[in-house]
Amino acid sequence: MASPIAIDSEQRQVPAADAIFDYLLRLGDDSLILGQRLTEWCGHAPALEIDLSLANIGLDLIGQATLFLNLAGSVEGKARDGDGLAFHRDVLAFRNCLLVEQPNGDFGRTMARQFLFSTMQSALFERLESSVDGRIAEIAAKAVKEVRYHAELSADWVIRLGDGTAESRARMIDGLDWFWRFIDEMFDSDALERSLADAGVAVDRPTLRPQFDATVEAVLNLAGLPLPRYPRAIRGGRTGHHSEHLGHLLATMQYLPRTYPDAAW
Repeated sequence: MASPIAIDSEQRQVPAADAIFDYLLRLGDDSLILGQRLTEWCGHAPALEIDLSLANIGLDLIGQATLFLNLAGSVEGKARDGDGLAFHRDVLAFRNCLLVEQPNGDFGRTMARQFLFSTMQSALFERLESSVDGRIAEIAAKAVKEVRYHAELSADWVIRLGDGTAESRARMIDGLDWFWRFIDEMFDSDALERSLADAGVAVDRPTLRPQFDATVEAVLNLAGLPLPRYPRAIRGGRTGHHSEHLGHLLATMQYLPRTYPDAAW
C-alpha cells in the first residue's frame, strides 16, 4: 500500500499519489543525472581543489536524489526503493530536464551548466521548504543549504573565467551559449505540477523565473559577459523524450546493478 500523503490541516484537495510520485521523480532525476555527470570529472579536473569541489557537489546531488527517489518509491508502494528507481528504469522512464544530461564539455561549459541549474534549484528548494507535504519540505530544507553553496561556487567560476583571459572568456561564452536553449524547460509547469502547486505541494515553476533571471544577469554583468540570445527552446525531458546522451550515461551508471542484480553493496 502506498504511503499516506503528509499534507497539512488546511482545507486543500489531496493530490493523487501517482502525481506526487511523478513529481518526486522529476526532483530526484534532475539531481541524480547531474550528480552522475559530475563524477566523470573525478581525476580529470584542472586542479586538485577543483576536482574535490566537483566530487563533493556530485555527492550532494546524489544524496538529494537518494532522498527524493526513496520517497518516490514509498509513495508508489511497489517495493521499489531509490536504488531500484535509479538503476532499473529505462531511459524513457526518466523525468530529468534536458540540461542536466548534456555532456560536460570543457571546464567552462561544466561551470556554465552548474551555475544555471544550481541558481534555479536554489530558488526551487527555498520555496519547497514551505511545501505542505512535510516529507518534501524536510528534504528541501536539508538540500537548500548545499545548493546555495553550489550556486555560489559556480557563480564565482563564471565570474573568474569570464573576467579572466581571452581564452577563458571565450570558453565561458561558449558554455553559456550551449546551455541557453535548455533553460526554458527548467521553468515549465504542466498540468501535473500546476495541480500540485495549487494543492501547496509543489512550486509553480514560472514564478521562479524572475529571481533566476535577475541573479544570472547580475553575475554575467560582474563577469563582463554578454547575455546570450535566446535560441529556440528545446524540451522533452519531463515526458521521457531525451537526447541520445542520457542513454549513454545510463549504460555506464546502471551496468553493475543490472549485471549483478542480487549483489549487496
